[in-house]
Amino acid sequence: MDLNLRDIRAFVAVAQTGNFTRAAARLHLSQPALTVQIRRLEETVGVRLFDRNSRNVALTPAGRELLPVLQKSLHDMEHVLIDARALGEGSSGMVRIACLPTFAASVLPDLILDLKKDVPHAGFDIRDVVASMVNTLVRNEDVDIGLTGGDLSDAAFEILHSGVDRLVVVCPKEHPLARRRRIKLKDLVSVPLVLTAQGTSVRAVVDAALASASYTPEITCEPTYMMTAVAMVRGGLGVTILPGTAREVLAEPGLVARPIDDAAFVRPIALIKKRGRTLPPVTERFVAAMLNRIGHAGWIQ
Repeated sequence: MDLNLRDIRAFVAVAQTGNFTRAAARLHLSQPALTVQIRRLEETVGVRLFDRNSRNVALTPAGRELLPVLQKSLHDMEHVLIDARALGEGSSGMVRIACLPTFAASVLPDLILDLKKDVPHAGFDIRDVVASMVNTLVRNEDVDIGLTGGDLSDAAFEILHSGVDRLVVVCPKEHPLARRRRIKLKDLVSVPLVLTAQGTSVRAVVDAALASASYTPEITCEPTYMMTAVAMVRGGLGVTILPGTAREVLAEPGLVARPIDDAAFVRPIALIKKRGRTLPPVTERFVAAMLNRIGHAGWIQ
C-alpha cells in the first residue's frame, strides 16, 4: 500500500496538536474519519505511531523518528502540487523558443518584459539561430515553438502564424544607391554585395530572386550574422540585403535602407510548433502576446 498525502497530513496535525479533536478541527474532518486515516497510515508503515488514552495522545518512539521525515515529505508533496497547479494555470513555467536573430534582437525583449509583468516566475530558454536550425530544434523538441523563415513544407510542423518580411538594401548614405527611393533588381548586379551565409533564410530569398533573373552577383563576403554584414557595409565592402525589420539597420546612423522594387524580395515568416504536441500554458500565453505584437512589428500577415 502506498503512502497517502491525506494520511500524512493527518499524522502531522495530530503530532503538532497532541489531540485528535483539535487536529480534526484543523483539517475540517470528523474525529472518526481522522482516526481511520491514522490507523491506515500505521498499517502502511507497519508500526504504531501514537500512544493514546482517554486523556492524551503522545508520539511513540517510531512516531518521533518518522515525524521529521513525514513533515519533509508533506512539505515537498504540497509544493509539487502548488508548482503543478501553477504550471497548469500558466502562472509559471519555461518558454522554450528558437527564433531568427532579427526577431530576437527586435521584438523579443519587449515580449519577455510584458510576460514577466503578468507571470513573474516565467523562465525563458532562447535559441537565436538561422532558420534551418530553428526547424531542427522544433522537430527534435529541444524547444516548444520557433519563429522561422523559408520553406515550411515539412509535415512535422504546425504553423501557428505566417507572414512575410520585406527585404531592403542597406548602404552608406554617400553610396549612389542611397539617392534612389527604390532599388531595381538590375541595380544589385552592378555593385559588390555583402550577403548573409548559405543556410540563412535571407540568403535563400536573395539567391532565388537573382537566379530567377539569371543574374550573377559579385559577392565580397558572406557573414552569418546581420550585425557582421552591417559592419562590412560600414567598412566599405559593398551593400547588403536585410529584412526591413532588422534592428541592425536602425542602429547605424551612417547607413540607409532602401526598398527593393521586386516582389521576390520577401522572406516568409512563420511561427511553428511540432504537430501533435501540446504547448505549456505559459507558452500559450506567450504565443498569444507574440501574435498580437507581430501584427504591429512590420511583418505582413
